[in-house]
Amino acid sequence: MKSLIAIIAAFAVIIIGLSIYLAPDGLQSCGEMPDDSQPNCQKVDAIVAISGGDTNARTEQAISMYQNGWANKLVFSGAAADKSGPSNAVAMLRQAVDAGVPQSSILIDETSETTRQNAENTISLFDKNNIHTVILVTSAYHQRRASLEFNSRASNIHVINHPVANDQQWSRTWWLTPGGWWLALSEFFKIIAFYMGGSR
Repeated sequence: MKSLIAIIAAFAVIIIGLSIYLAPDGLQSCGEMPDDSQPNCQKVDAIVAISGGDTNARTEQAISMYQNGWANKLVFSGAAADKSGPSNAVAMLRQAVDAGVPQSSILIDETSETTRQNAENTISLFDKNNIHTVILVTSAYHQRRASLEFNSRASNIHVINHPVANDQQWSRTWWLTPGGWWLALSEFFKIIAFYMGGSR
């Protein structure tokens, strides 16, 4: 009986630990809109959403934050999943325009195929558009690795994490599905690879 309780406790620690570690959220204590009176809840220069996984959910969150006044610019990054069609970034732009965001407020990177490239290729957009503070939006399981890539390549940019808590691939009960475990563990090992000098 004691060994069973120990196994269950260890299992719970792993689940909680992975959930917290993979999904850092710098806006966790903030409301839906920026608030200058609250620390770390101020408006930023741009909201950056990177494609992959449930791209629509990531884009929707970025659009909602833009509409709530968190930034005056949106940055969408991602190459085409299907090379015969438009890039993910263009699809994200169209989704934002359909939601009422002026196209003049949107910057896109259409060439990034990996998280590392998302970080590398958006830096030039930051430099050209006087962007120094950003909110980074991606799926919760991907947030930690994305922030590592961005922070390692944009040392002069203040990056605030804000993951999509639930999407078609991930939810707070991710540990109940094989797919959830696959995403969590694959991201964890990709983070280890990042620290060992490799990334994707």
